[in-house]
Amino acid sequence: MSDDVLLETRGAVGVVTLNRPKALNALDLGMCRTLHPALDAWAVDPAVKAVVIRGAGGRAFCAGGDVRAVASSLGAVTDGEDGPLSREFFRAEYALNHRIHHFGKPFIALVDGICMGGGLGLSIHGPYRVVTEKLVLAMPETAIGLFPDVGGGWFLPRFPGESGTYLGLTGARCNAADALWLGYATHHVESARLDAVLEALVGAEWNGSAASAVVEHVLAGFHADAGTSPLAVQHAAIDRCFAAERVDDIQQALELEGTPWAQETWATLLRMCPLSLKVSLHLLRMGRTRDYDELVPVEYRLSQALTARADFREGIRAVLVDKDNKPRWRPATLSDVSDADVEACFAPLDGDDWKPGGLRLVVTPETP
Repeated sequence: MSDDVLLETRGAVGVVTLNRPKALNALDLGMCRTLHPALDAWAVDPAVKAVVIRGAGGRAFCAGGDVRAVASSLGAVTDGEDGPLSREFFRAEYALNHRIHHFGKPFIALVDGICMGGGLGLSIHGPYRVVTEKLVLAMPETAIGLFPDVGGGWFLPRFPGESGTYLGLTGARCNAADALWLGYATHHVESARLDAVLEALVGAEWNGSAASAVVEHVLAGFHADAGTSPLAVQHAAIDRCFAAERVDDIQQALELEGTPWAQETWATLLRMCPLSLKVSLHLLRMGRTRDYDELVPVEYRLSQALTARADFREGIRAVLVDKDNKPRWRPATLSDVSDADVEACFAPLDGDDWKPGGLRLVVTPETP
């Protein structure tokens, strides 16, 4: 059990509070292992009609997975039955995402403040995502030598046009209006009213109506306009520039676009890990035609391939440890990354692939 996840049942609502506010509620292995069995139990408990997940501290819902701990553990000797943290963490995190994706009851994320990487994995796989004016949403993995995971290969291609490609490669940040336009957010509520949202859900009349109808009625009563989405305003240029099948061609499209936005966007891509950019684009194109369950094993392979590379440790150093934001990538440029380098990252793992079908999974049909 982990004190970093608080679990309680209030009436018909299971409540999860991510409780690492000093770490911006970053998700670690212990949190995954605490939350997953709780969701299994709530899934089959007829008294629990819905689950709410939120973050403590007021600054973040979840700033992502604790990749700094993963990087620190690389090369360490493991004791006991657990394998390397780079394996155990991603297996547990992806299993938790999968559990949420197939939960079968209303799962409501109250997303207040920072939500990056693993925070999207804890929220987007449920049917309800309530965001506030404090939202900062991003998938910044290419800046640390990784890729947009936690289902990013599945959900990013399903955002409008090429917006998911743009967000997955650049790590660009979104506000509440952007999140609504993308389809990530289902509702926008003032941060100060989130406690009232929870209390309204707890106090709702759950008998006699489908649970989803109860949730939608409650959330509709708090929903407020979020204004114009800057991302939506820029979407035509994003679609023009990010439609290519190769990162090099995206570069050329941005050069042809020639606007300050295009120049700034290409400057951002130049700071990202070259191998991560090519791997990520290949994953996002693959994800257009594959469902979520098919992509989880692919993402797991990528997690193991990329965390094993020096680029991952260098990205963590540059962004999270020394914070000089001057990573020294190897290979250093896009032209130095071969197709074979990319394909090798997608290769099946010998005896260690992730198999969704092998999970103990209980999916309960919604009942009044």
